[in-house]
Amino acid sequence: MNRMAEFSSQLLNSMTPVTRQEVLGLYRKIFRIAKKWQSASGQVEETLKEKDYIKKEAKTLFRKNKDVTDPKLIKQCIEECEARIEIGLHYNIPYPRPIHLPPMGLAHKRGRTFRQQEKLRKISKPIYLKSHDEIS
Repeated sequence: MNRMAEFSSQLLNSMTPVTRQEVLGLYRKIFRIAKKWQSASGQVEETLKEKDYIKKEAKTLFRKNKDVTDPKLIKQCIEECEARIEIGLHYNIPYPRPIHLPPMGLAHKRGRTFRQQEKLRKISKPIYLKSHDEIS
């Protein structure tokens, strides 16, 4: 529990009071969800594996972003967290849902360059996958 207090104090030093409450509330919400989580298969070992994944992913992402001070970036992280929570609860899958884009299907017929495709892929990526790709 001492680590949690240390993490919280580091996180709180760089945010406004409203943002602090919101971030800590999301952190607690994730751990409450993990505590009650049941896998779709209903198997005990699968449930334990998914609970562990939820906790580990939350710790990794919150620690990774603990020094973020830009309000826009903090808001983006909060939105991503909320989106991942809602999608996970809706589909009963704790892992991010993949997206499938055709290899060269995003650009106009003229000027289909690799650089342009990469830019369009980055723009079209759902918010809930942004941090997943960075830590995977």
